[in-house]
Amino acid sequence: MSTPAQDSQAQPAAISFASGIYAFNKPPGWSSFDVVKWVKCRSATKKVGHAGTLDPAAEGLLLVAVGREYTRDIEKLAAQDKEYIGEITFGTVTDTGDREGKIISQQKVSIEKTKLQAVLKEFLGKQLQTPPMYSALKVGGRPLYQLARQGLEIERQPREIEIKELELREFRPPDKASLRVVCSKGTYIRTLCYNIGEKMGTGAYMSRLTRTRIGDYKLDEKCLQPQGTRK
Repeated sequence: MSTPAQDSQAQPAAISFASGIYAFNKPPGWSSFDVVKWVKCRSATKKVGHAGTLDPAAEGLLLVAVGREYTRDIEKLAAQDKEYIGEITFGTVTDTGDREGKIISQQKVSIEKTKLQAVLKEFLGKQLQTPPMYSALKVGGRPLYQLARQGLEIERQPREIEIKELELREFRPPDKASLRVVCSKGTYIRTLCYNIGEKMGTGAYMSRLTRTRIGDYKLDEKCLQPQGTRK
């Protein structure tokens, strides 16, 4: 029986998932639970779960555990550090913090690279971050995004997170940049982008996101992709 994702990547013509850990490249438009349902329909067990939610608009590495032996340790997988490549767009703020949301404010901007580099340094290290309303975090048994869709906003307690690396990969004036982020469990990149926009005095939203690593598991050509419909 193969346990590492990298030993489980051969995708057969007739897909059937045995017990183990599988690394997926989640496509945009699919929720993390869509991928879990897709795997569950192609496995002999209903014990299937994922390690770390990716928003439907995001893409990249999603670890899926199949079988009781592996799902019981899923929190250990989810607790590992994660790496993301994200695009931030300045001058626009949305209610979800990403490109899927309704625009709240918008202004024409021209970002200075040196100022952005200085601001990014301020976000390195341990800090408190308030989870966004549009998130899968549950309060009273209900995901926050369900409450947000009803027009409700409730108080959320800030949580300690850590930004271990924050690199400006590409600067595309006047209003876009590409960032590489290595962070602890529980970090919301949408919130990070919003907070960076606040510090810059322009507002910002996360216009694209790809998760590239969870612990020792990396996004590469061996990762599986769900095929066809989301069921």
